[in-house]
Amino acid sequence: MAKLMCLCFIILTIVVAVSADECEGDRQAMIKECAKYQQWPANPKLDPSDACCAVWQKANIPCLCAGVTKEKEKIYCMEKVAYVANFCKKPFPHGYKCGSK
Repeated sequence: MAKLMCLCFIILTIVVAVSADECEGDRQAMIKECAKYQQWPANPKLDPSDACCAVWQKANIPCLCAGVTKEKEKIYCMEKVAYVANFCKKPFPHGYKCGSK
C-alpha cells in the first residue's frame, strides 16, 4: 500500500510539473507575440498578428488566466486581451473570469 501511495505521489508531482512548464511556455510565447496588442492604454485596439493568433489558438487559456494578478493587470489591459481573444477566434465564454474581469 505504501508503494502504491508513493507511486501516486510521484505521478502527481510529474503531472503538476509538466502542467507548470506548459503554462510557462504559453506565457512566454504570449509575451513574445501578443504583448504589444494587449498592453495599456485601452485604445487604440490593434488587430493582432497571425503569430499572436497562432499562440492564442494553442495556449492553455485557463492556466494563463489563473496567473493574472493585479500587478499584471497594471501592464495588460484585460479589455484588449478580450479583443485579441475575439479577433483570434478563441473568445472567452460568457461569464468567464480572467484576472479580475
